[in-house]
Amino acid sequence: MSPTPPIAAPGLRVLLVDNHLLAVDKPAGLLTQAAAPGDDNLLDRGRAWLKAEYDKPGNVFLGLVHRLDRNVSGVVLFARTSKAASRLADAFRRRAVDKTYLAVVVGETPAGATLEHALLEQERGVVVDPAGKPARLAYRRLAVARGHSLLAVTLMTGRKHQIRAQLAAAGHPLLGDPRYGQRSPDLARPALHAWRLALDHPVRGEPIAIEAPPPADLLGLLARLGLPNPQLPGG
Repeated sequence: MSPTPPIAAPGLRVLLVDNHLLAVDKPAGLLTQAAAPGDDNLLDRGRAWLKAEYDKPGNVFLGLVHRLDRNVSGVVLFARTSKAASRLADAFRRRAVDKTYLAVVVGETPAGATLEHALLEQERGVVVDPAGKPARLAYRRLAVARGHSLLAVTLMTGRKHQIRAQLAAAGHPLLGDPRYGQRSPDLARPALHAWRLALDHPVRGEPIAIEAPPPADLLGLLARLGLPNPQLPGG
């Protein structure tokens, strides 16, 4: 399936749209879904865009099937129909969606590794604890410069704060992550970007891949550190 050329709209950058799906590029700092009445959030922006773009009367259905943390940027996929919502929820539950993230971490990592931890969610965050749920990810180092590594991270499970907690536990916290590492003058948020989703279309069945290029703040960070503007593995 050919990707939709990115559509720039007020408050929204559309990466893919068809009769069943809407994929958008979430900016860092924006909630995926409102936490309280009146919160600005990506889901409501998506509904507003569909209503205006297709001149839809009344309420617009848009199904939320996964989330990104508020300070993480990148691809978020919504369902435009109940059939797509049900099938996408099942695909995410079965780990049938390939999720690749871009991360900048402190230190020089190995060229690649698989990390496995038990993560326990607590009030102040996620900790490694034998009583926790199993978490697994793999990464490939794309570049290293000035004491930092640029990684392509593939999630194999979907735990809260998984990438942030696991990389910190491995001794390589995300740059700019005060919860699991430390603040940075170079970036006002964790250096984490949801780069790519690959899955089978929930209705038509053909494979699709949705990509969001690194945003301006992350590109600026890469330039300051002497790290390259990356290409997706295999891309």
